[in-house]
Amino acid sequence: MQQFPVRDGELLIGGHKLTTLAARVGQTPFYAYDRNLLAERVRALRVLLPAGVKLHYAMKANPMPAVVGLMAGLVDGIDVASAGELKVALDAGADPAEISFAGPGKRDVELRQSVAAGVLVNVESPRELEVLARESQRLGQPARVALRVNPDFELKGSGMKMGGGPKQFGVDVEQMPAVLKRVGALGLAFEGFHLFAGSQNLKAESICEAQQNSYALALRLSEHAPAPVRFLNLGGGFGIPYFPGEQHLDLAPIAANLAALEQRCRQELPQASIVIELGRYLVGEAGVYVTRVVDRKLSRGQVFLVTDGGLNHHLSASGNFGQVLRKNYPVAIGNRMASQPRELVSVVGPLCTPLDLLADRMELPVAGEGDLVVIYQSGAYGASASPQGFLGQAPLTEVLV
Repeated sequence: MQQFPVRDGELLIGGHKLTTLAARVGQTPFYAYDRNLLAERVRALRVLLPAGVKLHYAMKANPMPAVVGLMAGLVDGIDVASAGELKVALDAGADPAEISFAGPGKRDVELRQSVAAGVLVNVESPRELEVLARESQRLGQPARVALRVNPDFELKGSGMKMGGGPKQFGVDVEQMPAVLKRVGALGLAFEGFHLFAGSQNLKAESICEAQQNSYALALRLSEHAPAPVRFLNLGGGFGIPYFPGEQHLDLAPIAANLAALEQRCRQELPQASIVIELGRYLVGEAGVYVTRVVDRKLSRGQVFLVTDGGLNHHLSASGNFGQVLRKNYPVAIGNRMASQPRELVSVVGPLCTPLDLLADRMELPVAGEGDLVVIYQSGAYGASASPQGFLGQAPLTEVLV
């Protein structure tokens, strides 16, 4: 991939030749994240986005503490989805005033922790309001709340739809007036709305439409709010290309759309800040997964490269993390980038299941035992989204370089 240069036939990650980095890490498999690429992605967004739009990092995409620590210094806020992630964000030095907590199954103890930490809770159900009110009274400080809205529209073209229709996420829009009234009755510190229609979208027009609809819905709901809107999270949905034929998302129309919405917001919701919540888009292309070939097998004319890591470390590359039809992630032999000849091979992991497939009949340089297979686009939903305990295989490690 273009974001990672090549020197002397080897991939460079964070300026390090792949074989040198593997020796420094001391083991395979591992994930490596390039800090310069992470910072550059944020810088590029800052250039395009209106100055008044806040940029939050949805750390569920990559909760590695070192990555979160780096991102906390680059973005305006952190979005967490559990008390475990909240601890990582606070340990990383994120400002509690700019941390928001979303998720449909928050336990009572997690809501108590949120009140005590002073972070913003994106409320997903009426039950959470009652718990937050009780904990606010117990701790002597009102809970900061935004209501996550399940809208009556979807983000067209999304890899995963998280709004519209029956959903476990948020409060159905038709229930919102009653829930907002209850927020006021309970004396909670209302701050605004969270709308997240979907993720992994490569169509700028779809994202713009969802942002426009989300803003219009929030404006309509603000008429029932117990206090002025200060926080308006329009979600994210920005995708990255994984598969052949996919193009990078065109940010220009999205930036123009956000500029128009921000101008409206200054007039219609003058105390509100628009927030964009991004995870995969910020970190996905800055990471690689590296696994070593332990065996080369020929079975009835088909070559298999068997590696020391597989779906237990990279579930999404195996096609078992939401793909309807399995497609290959971009893959390389990282220490043979310029090698010839090439051949059609399948890369499989060490697990005793036919699902453990990292690359199916891809053309790659001829490789064998000891060579390093690299899977690109691996900075998001990799290690933490994979069943690392499956079949008792050895654990992996992660590095930020």
